[in-house]
Amino acid sequence: MKKLIATALLAGMTLSLAACGAPKAEDSAADNGTETANEGKENGGDTFTVGFDQDFPPFGYVGDDGEFTGFDIEMATECAKRMGKEIVLQPIDWDAKDFELESGTIDCIWNGFTMNGREDAYTWSDSYMDNTQVVITKKDSGIEALADLSGKIVEVQKESSAQSALEDEDHTELLASFGQFLQVAEYNTAFMDLESGAVDAIAIDIGVANFQLEGKEEDYVILDEVISSEQYAVGFLKGNETLRDEVQDTLMEMVEDGTFATISEKYFGYDVCTLK
Repeated sequence: MKKLIATALLAGMTLSLAACGAPKAEDSAADNGTETANEGKENGGDTFTVGFDQDFPPFGYVGDDGEFTGFDIEMATECAKRMGKEIVLQPIDWDAKDFELESGTIDCIWNGFTMNGREDAYTWSDSYMDNTQVVITKKDSGIEALADLSGKIVEVQKESSAQSALEDEDHTELLASFGQFLQVAEYNTAFMDLESGAVDAIAIDIGVANFQLEGKEEDYVILDEVISSEQYAVGFLKGNETLRDEVQDTLMEMVEDGTFATISEKYFGYDVCTLK
């Protein structure tokens, strides 16, 4: 709560504090609940709550059966099982991920989460997968290189790695050359915009791009020239090294017994693992 800074009379100050300073009973209970939840998450508990974007295939999405699925979902579920915890899959708005983590709603962010440029903002697992930011466009668009995006409408998911990559200092001129640079809440919307001709190109993670374009290779193309190369990792609340270490050790078990490779083959057709 923002403190009131004033030189008002004591009665006025008392009235003001009574109006906005005294917590309601339910507010206090909620605050205590959050503190207890955070304490439990730092010290370990019976559940493992994973925050993810449910519109980010193949890492996290809603399957044909209506259930959450995806590469990172299966990895996290297996990890929780081995840690003796109950998995709780918590879909979140991607641009609210930090609030969800800091409030204790989730234990970690595990969903194609790029660590580059965010190294000091979270406590990270080791990178488990390389990722590249690429551009998708229609085959007949005439766009063959990043320079051809000059004057074009380019779209990304808000708060995505693609947005961060395009807004870094290495791509200042490229970004300035766009006719428009748009952000949408989810990539499903971006693909609909590309299909309808509302935008000329989408900047996106290579894994998502390959998944979305399967069976559509005759109509769309991924540019050979990439925007950037990055790494995916699991992000935890800054300082929560206890849970990070537990997850990291479990991931290494999954690498060593081949489980990581099996799940990877299912979604990508090859082993994407970079853990050693």
